[in-house]
Amino acid sequence: MNAAQRNRHAARLKATGYEDSPALTVQSTDGDIPHGRELSFAWLAGTVMTGLTSVLLMFAALYVSFQGQDTFSTAYEALQLARPKAGLQAPTDFDAKSSRVRPVAATRSDLEVIEASIRENVDGRDMIRNQPFVRIRATLATAATSLSEDAPPYDPVAILSATAPETGADALEVNTDIYGAEVEGEVAVRLAAMPMTFVPARVISDQSAALFVRETVESAYSDSGFDSPTLAYAALGPTIRDLGIATNGTTIGGVAENVTVVPQSMNATEAGLGRSERILTIRQPTPITEILTKNGFTAPMITAIEGNLQNVLPSKDLAAGTRLRILFGPSRTSQSLVPYRLSVYVHDNASNSDRHQATVALTDNGQYVLGLEPPVIQFPEEDTEEINVANLPTIYRSLWETGRKHDLADATIRRIIGMFAYDVDMNKRIAAGDSIEILETPADAQGKQELLYVGLTLGSTSRQLYRFANPDGTVDYFDPEGETGKRFLNRRPLQGGGTLRSRFGYRIHPIFHTRKLHTGVDLAARSGTPIYAAGDGVVEFHGWQSGYGNKIEIKHVNGFETAYAHMSRYEPGIDVGTRVRQGQLIGYVGSTGYATGPHLHFEMLINGNLVDPLSVKLPRENTMPPQYVAQFQQTIAQINELMARDPAPVNVAAVN
Repeated sequence: MNAAQRNRHAARLKATGYEDSPALTVQSTDGDIPHGRELSFAWLAGTVMTGLTSVLLMFAALYVSFQGQDTFSTAYEALQLARPKAGLQAPTDFDAKSSRVRPVAATRSDLEVIEASIRENVDGRDMIRNQPFVRIRATLATAATSLSEDAPPYDPVAILSATAPETGADALEVNTDIYGAEVEGEVAVRLAAMPMTFVPARVISDQSAALFVRETVESAYSDSGFDSPTLAYAALGPTIRDLGIATNGTTIGGVAENVTVVPQSMNATEAGLGRSERILTIRQPTPITEILTKNGFTAPMITAIEGNLQNVLPSKDLAAGTRLRILFGPSRTSQSLVPYRLSVYVHDNASNSDRHQATVALTDNGQYVLGLEPPVIQFPEEDTEEINVANLPTIYRSLWETGRKHDLADATIRRIIGMFAYDVDMNKRIAAGDSIEILETPADAQGKQELLYVGLTLGSTSRQLYRFANPDGTVDYFDPEGETGKRFLNRRPLQGGGTLRSRFGYRIHPIFHTRKLHTGVDLAARSGTPIYAAGDGVVEFHGWQSGYGNKIEIKHVNGFETAYAHMSRYEPGIDVGTRVRQGQLIGYVGSTGYATGPHLHFEMLINGNLVDPLSVKLPRENTMPPQYVAQFQQTIAQINELMARDPAPVNVAAVN
C-alpha cells in the first residue's frame, strides 16, 4: 500500500467516526470506577466471581428442591392423577391377553407349629392331649453364606455313624397316634361295658313310637307303578318333632362331657383369595422393569407404575440394597392376585436403616397413583434369595445352609445328609426350586428334638423317609416301600468324597490319547487322602497291577466286587484274605501306575460285569421286617396327616 492509498483509508475511517486514540491502560485510580480507556483487574475479577457464584447457588437450590433428580416437571405432571383417555386398557384389566411371566425362582421358607390330639397309654389309662409338632417347608438355599461357612467338609465315612440306627437311651419315645377329635388340655378315656340292668328313662309311649315307625316306613315308599317299591325322599316322612318331644323353640339335647366345641372352619377350596405381602432385596443394580416383570406385574401395570415413579425416583435402575414391599390382593375380574401396593425403600448407610422413598397404590377405579408410606415393619436380614447359577452351592452345602437358617441342630443336619447320601451325589450343585420338608418334635427340657419325617425334592425326583421305632426299641428311617436310605456299598469311598474328574464310559485316554473304555470313575484328592472299604467284604487282590499301580480288590456278597487303584500305599494289616468292614481304612490316595495326578480309580463289578459306580442301583442294607409293615403303614398315614394339617395363624407383619 502506497502513501496515497494510506491517506484515502485514513480519511474514510475518520469520516465514519473512527479516530486515533491512546492505548488501553491499567493505570486507573485505585478505588474509583475506571473511565475511558482505563482497565481494573479488581473490578473484572469481582464481576466474574459474582456471576459464577450466582450460577452455583441457583443450581444448588434447584437440585435440593428436586431431591437430586435430573428430570424437572410441575407437581401436577409428577402426580399423574389424570384419568386415562377413553378406550385405553386399564392396568388391571385381565380380559386382554398378555404374556405371563413367572419369577425366575420361587423361594419358600416356612417354619410352622402344628398341633394334634395324641392318644397315649399312661398307667393303664388312655390319655388324650394336645401335642405340638414343628414343620419346615423350604426351598434349598441357593447361596452359601456365613451360616454354613464352618460346616464340616463332606466325608462319606462320617455318614456311617450319622445313619446308624438309634437304640436304647439315644432313641426318644415319640407318639404320633392321632386321636380323631380335638381336645383342650388332657382328657382321660375309659371304656366300660353298659350294665345289663340299666334301663333308659321312658320319654314317649309305646303307641307314639309305633305310630312314628309306621308312618316313617310308609312314607319311605311310593307307588310308582313298578313291581318293586321305589325309595322316596326321607324328608317327606315324619320328623322327630312329630313325637311331641320337641316343639318349635325347644331343642333335644343332653349333657355333653369331654367335648370341645370349635367354630366351623372353611376348606381351602371354599376360602377366597387373601392379601399377601412380598419383600424383596435388590442384590445388584437392576432395572425396575425387570424386577416388576419377574414378580407378576403385567406390561400395562409396569407402564402405569413407571409413569408415577419417573419424577420420584432418580433413576429407573434400582441400586443394590434397595428394598421392595409388594402387597398383593384378589382381583375383581379374575381368580388372580394383583399388586395393590408397591413401596420402595433405600438403604441409609449413615443410620444403617431403610428409608421410605416412594409408594404407588391401586385406587378403586383401577389406576395406580402415588400413595402414603405403609405401616412400618422391621425388615428381615434375609428375605428373597436371588438365583445366580454361578453361585449355586452343592447339595451338601445347601443342606447345611438351609438347616441352620431354620435352627436345626447340627446332629440333625448330619443325619439328614446321611439319609440321602447313598442315593444323591452331595457334591452336585442344586437347581433352583429344589426343596425339603421336615417334621420334628418340639425341643424337650434338654433341647433335643426328634426327627419324624424328611422329604427331599431334587429336580423332578422326590425322596421320603419316615421314622419308625421297632418294638425292640430300634429306631430307623424308611421310605414308603419299607427300605432305609442306607446302601450296603459307598459310591465315594474316600475322605471328603473327592472331586469327580472322569466318569465311567468311553473316553480319550489322557496319556495314550486313544479311545478306550474307562472302567471306573476317577475321584481326585490330595496325595495321602485316606481310602476306605466301600462295604463289608474280603480282600481278594493286594499288590501292583500294570497301569493301575497299587491296587486292592474286595469281594462283597451277592456278586458285588469293588477295586481301588493308584494308591500311594496300603494300610498296615490289609492283605489278601483280610475281612474288612464298611468304612475301614485300607490305603491312601496316590498317583502310582498310569496317572496324571493323585486320584482314586474306583471300580464296581456285579457278577463280573463292570458298572458305573455312581449310577448303578444298589440294594438297601436294611428293609422293614414283614411283621412290622402294617404298623409302619399306620405311622406313614399319621405323619402324612400331620404334614397336611393347617398351622396355627401367625401374624408376621401388619398390612392394610
